[in-house]
Amino acid sequence: MNIVSIGEVLWDVVGEHEYLGGAPFNFAAHLKKLGHKVAFVSAVGADDRGRRILRRMDEMGLPTRFVRTVGEYGTGIVSVALDKAGQPNFTIHRPAAYDFPQLTESDLQQLCSDQLDWIYYGTLLQMSAPARQLTTKLLDSAGKARRFYDVNLRKESYKTDLVLELMSLATVVKLNDDEATLLARAFGWPCTSLEEFCRESTAKFGWEAVCVTRSQRGCALLIGGEYLESVGYAVDVVDAVGAGDAFAAGFVHGLGSGWPAAHIADFANRVGALVASRAGAIPPWTVEEAMSLTRRACLREPACD
Repeated sequence: MNIVSIGEVLWDVVGEHEYLGGAPFNFAAHLKKLGHKVAFVSAVGADDRGRRILRRMDEMGLPTRFVRTVGEYGTGIVSVALDKAGQPNFTIHRPAAYDFPQLTESDLQQLCSDQLDWIYYGTLLQMSAPARQLTTKLLDSAGKARRFYDVNLRKESYKTDLVLELMSLATVVKLNDDEATLLARAFGWPCTSLEEFCRESTAKFGWEAVCVTRSQRGCALLIGGEYLESVGYAVDVVDAVGAGDAFAAGFVHGLGSGWPAAHIADFANRVGALVASRAGAIPPWTVEEAMSLTRRACLREPACD
């Protein structure tokens, strides 16, 4: 598939270590690993962190053409504190270079001239007015490409009316169970179960599919009217940063390949769990390792109560 991801690229600072990250970048890197053609749109600072990002992109085989170098702002960083279960708490430092991406008309033509299959966008970047304008321009130029919106809410980095607008532009949406609860309450939607949330939101926006992640409990998925809950996999969580982005990559891989819903959900669960078992948002992993994970017992609990 041919995929464009627009969003933040940054360094996750965990204690004394720095890990390359940013949800849209993580998504792009994992999809590249799965064999797809991926273009990433963002910006970095004219600093050592920015230069290291561009070098890493070269090593990954991701084109750097669409990543602007900004002199006025530093490369993005996020301070990450992990709890005892390996779950992250983020402190986002802004403004950052990634808030100011740019594309020339030539860039835009190149991105959209080939048969573009997917555009990925998230919430955090859209809080920046220049980035929001560029995302809109890219979506308007993308023809029939499917639009994958990863809700991915971060503290003080979203507005509910913005999320509602971004949902209305999407073809496929991914969010976690806490986000489903929060948004259902904010919008006044009925939500006595994950299935009701998925069906109500899909009916409202006309999505092709919606997926709700549930950490190690797996995920819930509605696609083409078929609802299912797919159980998770037993791993020792080292660092959950980036696990949801790896899940998203596995999900788009399966959906774009035309797999059955159960196969899509299972594969995405495996990839997300494997990444959670390793340090950093983009650790080394293989499909063979993902397929060797052990299934865990299903825990059925409503997301909204």
